[in-house]
Amino acid sequence: MISYADVEVGTALPAQTFPIERGDLVRYAGASGDFNPIHWNERFATSVGLPNVIAHGMYTMAVVARVVTDWAGDPGAVVEYAVRFTRPIVVPDPDGAVLAVAGVVSAKRDDGLIDVDLRATVGGQTVLAKARAVVRLPAGRSG
Repeated sequence: MISYADVEVGTALPAQTFPIERGDLVRYAGASGDFNPIHWNERFATSVGLPNVIAHGMYTMAVVARVVTDWAGDPGAVVEYAVRFTRPIVVPDPDGAVLAVAGVVSAKRDDGLIDVDLRATVGGQTVLAKARAVVRLPAGRSG
């Protein structure tokens, strides 16, 4: 597990890519209770002006947060997380979409917390802006 002493401002988190397919959205709808048809029914989504089915915003946030939790080694290390949605993730069938996520330590606070700025893109286009996690890491060096 990484520690507070192991990181500096500018430390990059390992970038990850996440394929998103319609089945993922249906499973998320079942788990979250959000059955809005814009997330699974192409005919409905296009009838309301969307280009196709789009991923749930909370699903997108959760996938992006995985980069931080995988790096920190503990989901409980994330003490604050916020994003601004800039564009939906369009999930065509059968190809789906690929979400690319990168992160960098942007600040080390005196209180032992660090700020991680995240970049989330699909096809080179930003889907979340001002995505930031505040993380509490253990103080000592990792082993």
